[in-house]
Amino acid sequence: MKTLDKIPTTKIQRAGQLVKTGFKVGGNYMAYYGEKLVNPDLTREKLNENNAEDIYDGLQNLKGSALKVAQMLSMDKSIMPQAYVDKFSLSQFSVPPLSAPLVRKTFKKYLGQFPEEIYDTFTPDAVHAASIGQVHKATKGSHVFAVKIQYPGVAQSISSDLAMVKPIALRMFNIKGKDSDKYFQEVEHKLLEETDYTLELKQSIEISTLCKAIENLRFPNYYPAYSSAKILTMEWIEGRHLSEFAAQNNDRATGDKIGQALWDFYMYQIHFLKQVHADPHPGNFLIDANENLVAIDFGCIKQVPEEFYVPYFELAKPEVINDKALFNEKLYELEILRSDDSPQEVAYFTALFHEMLQLFTKPFHADYFDFSDHEFFGKIAKMGEEFAKDPQLRKMNGNRGSKHFLYINRTFFGLYNLLHDLKARVDTKTFEKYKTF
Repeated sequence: MKTLDKIPTTKIQRAGQLVKTGFKVGGNYMAYYGEKLVNPDLTREKLNENNAEDIYDGLQNLKGSALKVAQMLSMDKSIMPQAYVDKFSLSQFSVPPLSAPLVRKTFKKYLGQFPEEIYDTFTPDAVHAASIGQVHKATKGSHVFAVKIQYPGVAQSISSDLAMVKPIALRMFNIKGKDSDKYFQEVEHKLLEETDYTLELKQSIEISTLCKAIENLRFPNYYPAYSSAKILTMEWIEGRHLSEFAAQNNDRATGDKIGQALWDFYMYQIHFLKQVHADPHPGNFLIDANENLVAIDFGCIKQVPEEFYVPYFELAKPEVINDKALFNEKLYELEILRSDDSPQEVAYFTALFHEMLQLFTKPFHADYFDFSDHEFFGKIAKMGEEFAKDPQLRKMNGNRGSKHFLYINRTFFGLYNLLHDLKARVDTKTFEKYKTF
């Protein structure tokens, strides 16, 4: 894989990279429509592949929040063409890393010493590279470390990056209308948090300590003495990324075991800690040699305030969903319905969310749920397509719900997809046994 000797850091440099990418995409469309004149039966498949490759190539050279948007988009398998999902998924753990000289220079800047002055050994080439940082393997005495180094200029460019990719982000979160700022500020706030490795270190130690009793779940140890605001050092754990494991696993019982650990981990965080690891993509989880689930990244933690938590999970109960008055009350509490809505908007959005919640909350309606159920995921995908094409929805003020929906809903979409990849059958109630820990 090629390495990068520099990353565009100024607003002008980064905007120039996006403009260059835009020209390539424009050329792809011109070529597509030219071929379409000759061959009316031509599909958009090749166009999607070319656009996905050009967009990803441009974003991976920028890194930072621009590439993070691609990573987040890759989790939404129901709204993106497969070519984009396949290409953008690479941003989860496999992008061009910084070159060895740039790593050395960056390390000196962030920790005040070169790697060889701290560790006995340090791999000059990255082992993994993602959107915000890359990981190197190091040793000191008997300890083996994973050392995560943040890319230069990432934190400083978040605001300008998001302004440039705002149209993509708004589509990603299905946000419309003039009052979208509260949602967009939520995205920016979380991305800024992800660039603060001092905060991530604190969150990592705290959550791994609180969740240590969960069966078949493992966390690395963390080393504050070898960490800073831009460098995070943790224990090196051998394992396969969850997506790689899921693609190769043929033992249903093992998939169930790991899926149960994943479900219990998320339910315990949400219901008892009132905070949650809000970035559930395969690159943030390993499966070790003993078939334990290993959680390795706590940069994106979403706090779940009580005033949101209570009505959100009451809407997961069939008795509330099917009680018209109660259901309506919760929709107002969660800002899905608003006081300035017209009668037509109230009727439309009540029906829409009733249909959506009846389907999406099914895993909570029984003691067990089979996430290998293709019919369940097919219905979710179909519903997403219908909403995207609904002309009535586009005409209405589509900004619905508390800002907390953004990361909580994405957490559940990501969790559901990971469990589906594992073909896991889970006991939806076992997490409750950890309440006393």
